[in-house]
Amino acid sequence: MQVAFVGLGVMGFPMAGHLAKAGHSVTVYNRTAAKADAWCKQHGGSKASSPAEAAAGAAIVFSCVGNDHDVRTVILGPDGILGGIPAGAVIVDHTTASAAVAGEVYDAAKEKDVAFLDAPLSGGQAGAENGQLTIMTGGDPEIFDRALPVMQSYAKACTLIGPVGSGQLAKMVNQICIAGVVQGLSEALHFAKCAGLDVEAVIGAISRGAAQSWQMENRWRTMVSDQFEFGFAVEWMRKDLKIALDEAKRNGATLEMTALIDRYYSEVEQMGGARWDTSSLIRRLERG
Repeated sequence: MQVAFVGLGVMGFPMAGHLAKAGHSVTVYNRTAAKADAWCKQHGGSKASSPAEAAAGAAIVFSCVGNDHDVRTVILGPDGILGGIPAGAVIVDHTTASAAVAGEVYDAAKEKDVAFLDAPLSGGQAGAENGQLTIMTGGDPEIFDRALPVMQSYAKACTLIGPVGSGQLAKMVNQICIAGVVQGLSEALHFAKCAGLDVEAVIGAISRGAAQSWQMENRWRTMVSDQFEFGFAVEWMRKDLKIALDEAKRNGATLEMTALIDRYYSEVEQMGGARWDTSSLIRRLERG
């Protein structure tokens, strides 16, 4: 299939690579052209000078950028995807953004007889590199069915949650859950160290029970070793939590814990940790 991928960041670069490995003809666009050059050198395919040029002739155009503003720019802007994509094609946006912008893009695409799915991701850079992402999707069922076999090139699970915007709302749920788990794990490890326990022995015991989590399994060693120069950055998590907190103001949800943990992450940023992994919440507990 002729496809395009717009946005070759830590997620998009390997995701587009999986599309090429699956045999699709891939055209890429990235704001920093050197990344597109590097991708083409590694995977073949071709690069475009704008999102509109990348989208020309594509059956599906994927985008994975930073925030609402970036989504509007690469899809709705003067040189955006909608300026080049043919009628009848599909846009799949993997950006973590607001449900409102998903609805905005859906309406604009529909006017041009183009379908749209909001499809934010979970699994991080490792999931993208290993083709093991989880995708939460909002959109029409028949469009989801068209895009699903292609998305499975880099996903282990892809679920249609509901109409457009539902994928973004589900991603908010995901990030709310993660924030609470990371804070709980941070406090637990901090407590174990203060109590003079053998942390490895404790984790070996409790990780076989109800306390087990992905964060515990993959992060406890680096957390107690004070290693955070990897993974999902604090500034990215704060962007995601702001989206959730803003949505909660609209729908009436009470997110007391999420708001508190967002404040904790702001303290981590003030410590110089904007690019540290989200598990760095433990560092603020051990400052003194």
